[in-house]
Amino acid sequence: MADSLPAELDVVVLGTGLQEAIIAAAYSRIGKKVLHVDRNSYYGGDWASFSFSGLLSWIEECRGQSSSNAEVNWKDKILEGEDAIPLDQIDKTIANVEVFCFASTITEEDGVEEGALENKQSNVDSDSAVASRALTGQDEKDQTSTVINDQEENPENIKDPVSSLSTKDVSTEIIPPEDIPSSTDVPSSTTSDTSVAKELIAADADSSEIKTNSIEQALDVSSQEVTKETKKMTYSQIIKNGRKFNIDLTSKFLYARGPLVDLLIKSNVSRYAEFKNINRILAVQEGKVQQVPCSRADVFASKRLSMIDKRMLMKFLTFCLEYEEHPDEYQEFKDCTFSSYLKTKKLTASLQQYILHSIAMTSEGASTTEGLQATQRFLQCLGRYGNTPFLFPLYGVGEMPQCFCRMSAVFGGTYCLRHSVQCLVVDRETARCKAVIDSNGLRITCEHFIVNESYLPKKSTQNIQYRYISRAVLITDSSILKSESEQISILTVPAREVCQPLVRIIELCPSSMTCPQGTYLVHLTCPSNGTAKEDLEPVMYRLFAAYSENEENDSHECEGEKPKVLWALFFNVRDSSAVDRNAYEGLPSNVYICSGPSAALGFEQSVEQAEAIFHQLCPGEEFCPAAPNPEDIIYDGDGARPENAGFGAPSETLTVEREKNVDADTAEHGQDKKEKVSEVSAVNKMDRESETSSPDTQTLKNSINETEMPKDTE
Repeated sequence: MADSLPAELDVVVLGTGLQEAIIAAAYSRIGKKVLHVDRNSYYGGDWASFSFSGLLSWIEECRGQSSSNAEVNWKDKILEGEDAIPLDQIDKTIANVEVFCFASTITEEDGVEEGALENKQSNVDSDSAVASRALTGQDEKDQTSTVINDQEENPENIKDPVSSLSTKDVSTEIIPPEDIPSSTDVPSSTTSDTSVAKELIAADADSSEIKTNSIEQALDVSSQEVTKETKKMTYSQIIKNGRKFNIDLTSKFLYARGPLVDLLIKSNVSRYAEFKNINRILAVQEGKVQQVPCSRADVFASKRLSMIDKRMLMKFLTFCLEYEEHPDEYQEFKDCTFSSYLKTKKLTASLQQYILHSIAMTSEGASTTEGLQATQRFLQCLGRYGNTPFLFPLYGVGEMPQCFCRMSAVFGGTYCLRHSVQCLVVDRETARCKAVIDSNGLRITCEHFIVNESYLPKKSTQNIQYRYISRAVLITDSSILKSESEQISILTVPAREVCQPLVRIIELCPSSMTCPQGTYLVHLTCPSNGTAKEDLEPVMYRLFAAYSENEENDSHECEGEKPKVLWALFFNVRDSSAVDRNAYEGLPSNVYICSGPSAALGFEQSVEQAEAIFHQLCPGEEFCPAAPNPEDIIYDGDGARPENAGFGAPSETLTVEREKNVDADTAEHGQDKKEKVSEVSAVNKMDRESETSSPDTQTLKNSINETEMPKDTE
């Protein structure tokens, strides 16, 4: 319990986002004492992944707008010569939450989540009576999705997230950002309690104990499954399959040669997760979604490009790969936009759009240098794990912070969820933070304090102008570009007007372990101009159609090829990635601030910030060194080493499982061929390109047995 927390530590980390998790893992790895706490009942903060019922509970928390942790009287803990800095107990990073349900809301007897357990995070008991009243009480004239604030008028609607969202006209509350006059607060989770390192591993058993057979079974969903006529998905079926969803609050990919992949290999944290290769990069051409050829093989195999276009495209991409060696080619265009520069390279309009939006993934206003750098990074990542440069973690982006939390727990880190810090204790003479007082009134002495910016008091952030990110999560009934096999896809939708931002769309299939069969999970992301609904709804209706129970009355019947949206969530999340540390006022020098997720596709900013903070804490120490060999570990007590202690082989070994495409002529002769390629001595050879040609899917795997926590870290 929280009363048994240690009173003296090296560092207290508040928040379990990705940066905080990486720092906690790196600090624990070098033998320091770490206490890692979070006011929420789940790991990840704004990086979290939820089951469907968990997401509904999160939405209800955003509606609640109250602090989950009962405040204690901490003033008597402040001694003479000390000052206190109270911390914010309410999460204000989420705004403008709006939910729409388009699927049939006919109540079914078995409309309860399969395998659901009663817990504090997710209330999944379906109240059919409440749902029935909500359905029958709707005005027949109001048949379209509307946004109303019914929290005060109908308090019963917020008791059960499943029943409260089970209507066709979904009741939602708009929560404006705090810089708008009508601002209201967003809550954290409920109930204060404690979990330790063993609970961390147990709580995530489903994601950490990944079985190869189950993954192969999911990846083997062939054309028969895709072409088979599927039953219409209802809202009750979505709820019933809720545990098969892993819905990310933050949607990102890993660049194959990016800093996060390098860190996973170096630290051997890759043992805790598995990854899937991104199969398709898409573009919108002439109103249609098309696949973009990226690798040399894809370019010359494309039937949409003429031979002249193929040669011009390959010539330009070859130049971008080594553009620094040819400054004369672009120096005079450095002050121009990348789109203007592309027009001078004798490329067709379609090729310019491919390069600008699907390869460089930049806006029309990006500079030439920015465009060349983005194109070069894309090309450099090709070939390491397939013919696209991206990887996606199975079970969602929320696995990433949890992986580093597991590493910290293995090396002695202590974890507490539903627990927070009330205030910082500052020594007046040194102006440094010397202790913290937690939500139970316990005073904990620490050398350093690391905090997510969402915990900072308003006094420290009052002069900061935050940016916001618009996010949408869609559950659809089919893929945006149908194919014979399941695909993870990324699509960048260019703005139709100059003032509008680019919209990034990531579509996840069932084999990514983020949604059940018969559905796809679609994430839309862009920098905010207004509310998330205002920014993203036009793009949603441009590429998708609202699901209709009556196909005859379907207003989108002329767009039958479009996937149908069954359920949609819109929200804005605060982007503090560009805020300088010095902009926060009144904080001691040994308090380090971690930002939330950025709008970028990759994880570069998060890893760089975590490493920079670690080197400030521990100058000269190695950042996240590899786990030692089991024979080098000295255990307390009698020195006996527990079996399967969680330290597997050294991090220099990484196993990658690839699945080759089966040619149409040989598909009938058996299963897809598989081959395993080991990258040995990753420190020296991690940049070696794969020798296999055009693999369709890949999994970055660990070859560790099921782990058991050492007794002294439980």
